[in-house]
Amino acid sequence: MISLSQLASIKVNDVSGGCGAMFDVFVEDFEFKGLTTLRQHKLVTNTLKDKIKEMHGLRIHTTIPEDTSISEPES
Repeated sequence: MISLSQLASIKVNDVSGGCGAMFDVFVEDFEFKGLTTLRQHKLVTNTLKDKIKEMHGLRIHTTIPEDTSISEPES
């Protein structure tokens, strides 16, 4: 199973107007390479499943790093 243990970047924004119920999650990771968007989002939801229970809504945005200064993890 793939894990998000070596995230290149993660950013979480509260978009609920301050009540902490709706979030945008932006995740950038080399592990997404070759995966469909659905598989990428499932990977994020599985990683955050304990935290998601407390949320009313969640929008997930995933990307693969393009910055060459970030090293791809060794296999």
